[in-house]
Amino acid sequence: MSIHLHAMIGKIAQIFRKSEKLIDPVDLSVLRVDIHSHFIPGIDDGAQNMEESLELLREMKALGFSKVITTPHVMSDYYRNTPEIIISGRDGLRKAAEAEGIEIEIDCAAEYYLDADLMGKIKAKELLTFGDNYVLFELPFLSEPPNLAEVVFEMQLAGYKPVLAHPERYAFWHMQFDKYQQIFDKGVILQLNINSVTGHYSPEVKAISKKLIDAQLIGLLGSDCHHIRHVGLMKQACKHQLLHQLIHSGQLLNAKL
Repeated sequence: MSIHLHAMIGKIAQIFRKSEKLIDPVDLSVLRVDIHSHFIPGIDDGAQNMEESLELLREMKALGFSKVITTPHVMSDYYRNTPEIIISGRDGLRKAAEAEGIEIEIDCAAEYYLDADLMGKIKAKELLTFGDNYVLFELPFLSEPPNLAEVVFEMQLAGYKPVLAHPERYAFWHMQFDKYQQIFDKGVILQLNINSVTGHYSPEVKAISKKLIDAQLIGLLGSDCHHIRHVGLMKQACKHQLLHQLIHSGQLLNAKL
C-alpha cells in the first residue's frame, strides 16, 4: 500500500470514528458462546496464571456468555501446544472454575498458525475442533501465505470446516476487498473480533470490519480475549452500532455451538 493511500484510508476511518455515536449496550447473552480466547493459563500469550484465568471467566460470565471455547495458539516455532497439553489445561481450568463456583461451560480447541507444520497436522487429522468440526486458524500479519488456498482445500478434504480468525486484521487485504469475498466463497467462515469495531487495533481495521459486516461476510464473532484490558474494551464495543448490526444480522453461528 502506498503512503498516500494509507494516509487517505486513515483519514476516512478517523472521520468515521469521530462521527459515530455510542448507544445502549447490546446484550451479548444472545451469542451464548465465545469461540476465540486465550484462557488456559501459562501456555501462550493469554492468561499467565490460574488467578488471571478465573478473573477472565468471571468477566465473560458477567458479559452474558454461558460457554467459552478457549483457543490457545499453536505455532511450530513458538507456542508448541499439542492437543494433550491443551485438553489437560482445559480440564484443570474446569476444575478450578467449579471450585470457585463460576458457572460457565468451558471447552477448548486451538488457534492454528498457518506455518510449515500445519499441513502435516491436517493430513494426520490431529487438529482440535469445535462445533461441527470447525477449525480456527490464523495467518501471518505481514503477507498472504502463498499456500493459503492449498491449506484450505486440504482442511476441507480432511473433513474440517475452516474458520479464519480476525480477517479484518490482515492489512495486506485492506486494499483488495475482493480477497475476503473469494475466501468466503471457498467455504471459509470468517470470524470477527469484538474489539475490532472500537478501533482498538487501528482505524483501518475498524473500517474494514464495517465493510465485512455490511457485506454479510461474517459468520462467527469472537472475543480473542487475552487479558483483563480486553474485557474493558469489549464493554465499550457493546455500545457501538456495528456490533449491534452484526449481532442482530442473523448471520452468526455462535449460539448454535
